Amino acid sequence: MHIRRDVKVGLSIAAAAAWIGAVTLLIVHEPDPGAASPAELGERLATALSGHDADAFAGLLDYPGSGGGDFAKDYVAVLTDHGVHDVRVALGPDAAAPSRATVTGTLGDGRPFSYPLTVTSEDGRWTVAFTPPLP
Repeated sequence: MHIRRDVKVGLSIAAAAAWIGAVTLLIVHEPDPGAASPAELGERLATALSGHDADAFAGLLDYPGSGGGDFAKDYVAVLTDHGVHDVRVALGPDAAAPSRATVTGTLGDGRPFSYPLTVTSEDGRWTVAFTPPLP
């Protein structure tokens, strides 16, 4: 009787340790948010917005707290609802060290749209933020 209980306890401890190890590995191997260069940021942002890909978009956001994924899902849902397509991203004023990303594209009814996003850089990773760009 005690042997079976000991085996169950041992298996439970081993399973918990394996789970903790797996979660730790996933966290360690999760890519850093953002892009490695401004050019990569522009390309990945245009692809994410054109493809209405919330996960790819969330990975490029400089978003406070842990709500970036939810924000990205809501944002992409609006893009989808408006039939957004032909999205392009221009970085400026200096493409090598931009402070702004201008997103342009076409709505489902054919009207063009355009808006700026702030480009941020930290530890060699480039992201976009929904804050007013600095001059």
